[in-house]
Amino acid sequence: MPEQKQLLHLVMGGRVKDPRSLEFEDLKKIDFVGVFPDYASAVDAWRAAAQRTVDDAEMKYVIVHLHKLLEPDHEH
Repeated sequence: MPEQKQLLHLVMGGRVKDPRSLEFEDLKKIDFVGVFPDYASAVDAWRAAAQRTVDDAEMKYVIVHLHKLLEPDHEH
């Protein structure tokens, strides 16, 4: 079975100023969940982090496609 190309994803979150935005209140308090080798594992980590704060509408977690930032001209 051929090895799959690593496509890095960052999962992070924190308290946002408005639940409809991605403007974080305090960048020093960002929760960096981790960097993951593929989208599926990033989704699992995002889901777990978001579930821990499900009752707090001002907490938001996101998945950042690092591979697209590191290689913007490469087709993924």
